Amino acid sequence: MDRFTGEEERAMRRALEAARAPGVPQGPNPRVGCVILDPQGRELARGHHRGSGTPHAETDALARLRGRARGATAVVTLEPCAHTGRTGPCARALIDAGVARVVYALADPNPVAAGGAEVLRAAGVDVAVGLLADEARDLNRGWLHGLAHGRPLVTWKLAASLDGRLAAADGTSQWITSATARRDAQHLRAQCDAIMIGTGTALADDPSLTVRDERGVPAPRAAQPLRVVVGTRELPHDARLRDDAAPLVILRDGPATGLAELWERGVRHVLLEGGPTLAASMVRAGLVDEVVAYVAPVLLGDGPNAVHSLGLSSIDEALRLCEPEAVVLGEGAELTVRLRGRLPALGAPLTTDVVETSAPTRDK
Repeated sequence: MDRFTGEEERAMRRALEAARAPGVPQGPNPRVGCVILDPQGRELARGHHRGSGTPHAETDALARLRGRARGATAVVTLEPCAHTGRTGPCARALIDAGVARVVYALADPNPVAAGGAEVLRAAGVDVAVGLLADEARDLNRGWLHGLAHGRPLVTWKLAASLDGRLAAADGTSQWITSATARRDAQHLRAQCDAIMIGTGTALADDPSLTVRDERGVPAPRAAQPLRVVVGTRELPHDARLRDDAAPLVILRDGPATGLAELWERGVRHVLLEGGPTLAASMVRAGLVDEVVAYVAPVLLGDGPNAVHSLGLSSIDEALRLCEPEAVVLGEGAELTVRLRGRLPALGAPLTTDVVETSAPTRDK
């Protein structure tokens, strides 16, 4: 097992922080950060990747040093690449700069870019791998899922009462969950490439589906996820989804085909915020990978369910979250529990288009 110094671990945490920098577009490229240390473990420079066609994190950091990297250690969240694309290979840039040691968190699973560690070792550079690998893996969950499965990661987000209701019997739903939970949900939106709903929800709620701050101010358009509506019904010309706050895509051919189209557009992480019909269809089709449920300590007794029929008839067939994690958000009357976990897929084929019902969703 490779060994790391305390300075390298602290540097890796700063590299992960750099990789999460706001304003970096989501999409087909991984988020990567790099910190370069001098032989005494002091930070010399920090860099991160800002999207397709921009310098990679390593070259971004090296550019700030202007030739002062000889004998240094580069701490990177992802294995330095070994290929020439729109930018040059980072492994070669580190070698040419005279870097003596490279510590990276996660091996690059992309066969096109992988191999940087071998190039570095062949040039006499000391290489160590695995530092804070779990944190680095979480940083690029959508990208890693896409490489493994050839489609976007789908996170189903819902907010419901203790008895599983999305709204009261009269359709009112603001607010079932706490303000703290709604802020948390905005953070979840900001981590995704696209937000998906059905036409029923779009027509019933007229949502904006934007990332907003605590004052309700939308983030710049460049930082907004793609807004995706699934279904065949037309949206009004004055629908908020048609404004210029964020881009909009309407998918007419259903979720399975739609996910393939989103993949081609560079989308790697979809946040499903649709109502019970769309959610059930995607779960039945095995297209939901994880669930984030905000559960409020309130009973409604009636109103729309969080999900429609999944075709399950016994407790033995129940879909149980894998590795569930519960976090309490807020306190007192504001308390909400966030439950998160992976969902085992049913894998049933999706054969028909989905037309959403008018059940409202939360936190638009």
